[in-house]
Amino acid sequence: MTNAPARAVYIHVPFCLHHCGYCDFALVANRDHLIPQYLQALDNELQAQRRIVGEVVDVDTIFVGGGTPTHLSPATLRTLFRLIQQHFRPTTNAEISVEANPDGLDTERLDVLQENGVNRLSLGVQSFDDVVLKTLERTHTGAQAIETVQRCQRWIDNVSLDLIFGVPGQTAASWRQTLDVATSLPVRHISTYGLTFEKDTPFFRREQHGQLKKTPDELERQMYLDAISQLTDAGLRHYEVSNFAQPDYECRHNMVYWNADEYFAFGPGAASYLNGVRRTNVRSVVRWLKAWQQHESAVEDCEDLSNEEKAREAIMLALRMRQGLHIPVFEQRFGLSFAELAGVAFQQHRDDGFLTHEADYISLTTEGLLIADTIISDFL
Repeated sequence: MTNAPARAVYIHVPFCLHHCGYCDFALVANRDHLIPQYLQALDNELQAQRRIVGEVVDVDTIFVGGGTPTHLSPATLRTLFRLIQQHFRPTTNAEISVEANPDGLDTERLDVLQENGVNRLSLGVQSFDDVVLKTLERTHTGAQAIETVQRCQRWIDNVSLDLIFGVPGQTAASWRQTLDVATSLPVRHISTYGLTFEKDTPFFRREQHGQLKKTPDELERQMYLDAISQLTDAGLRHYEVSNFAQPDYECRHNMVYWNADEYFAFGPGAASYLNGVRRTNVRSVVRWLKAWQQHESAVEDCEDLSNEEKAREAIMLALRMRQGLHIPVFEQRFGLSFAELAGVAFQQHRDDGFLTHEADYISLTTEGLLIADTIISDFL
């Protein structure tokens, strides 16, 4: 945890071939005619930030997410990176990540990524089971995902996979098989997420109308425990609630978030954290476009955090890490006593077996991991 100036940047690319029914991210599908307008609006937003900082900013991490950034054409991808590089300069060993889907990631796009220094690829595989992929409305097959992972190695060595469990109809055996396939592939990092039915998504509406049935809690719990067991047995370190990595291949950009450090962010729905202020852009792609086309800010929410609010968020974020919260560093950073700020919540959850306190670190137990969001929210 530090109070250093921002050295990380997130760029949101809100375009997809298809809008999957479970996804509630800020994006549009089949509206590629908006891409030129997006690039111009992004340029305007980047230039507005440049006028504030006054110079090119050296950054240790760049994360281009979405949406599906690689949905852009190779030429448009080049333009996107040119815009980013006009305002942000990667340091020598910077981590530059791009999200992609297994389908549509051709050699020409991989060439563009490599040319622009991308050294980490995050693939939205979700499953290697075609039945599960169909339920999730994904546009690739398990075989395509395997082929893409193997092919990417010639361009980018550091590949991460996103996997989803708790999908309606998914069995424990199917999930274990997906984990087996994932660990057999040349990947450095795996993220596992339990499916959630977010409000205003097609999946939420279908579940409300009885067209989709949520996975029983006990089965979802077992799937998560199976992920921990199989992935750690395969040599990946469980370093955050949902994330596993080979040694030294943790996602450095996401570590910025979990360490409660500051970061730049651009694009619809993106949230930055600079000088203790969190600014969140409008989620609507069209509203964001219209605002920046007129050189007007698209910030929808601005929150100037007090020192206590920053401290509480730092606790919440640190507890997502398996290492947990280092109390002496926390107290030095914020000038607050952990015991006075959060002692009651900590004591309750320790007594219940969800938190542990060892060698100045407070961290989630295995039981705590299973209800991490509930535990963590009590510290806000």
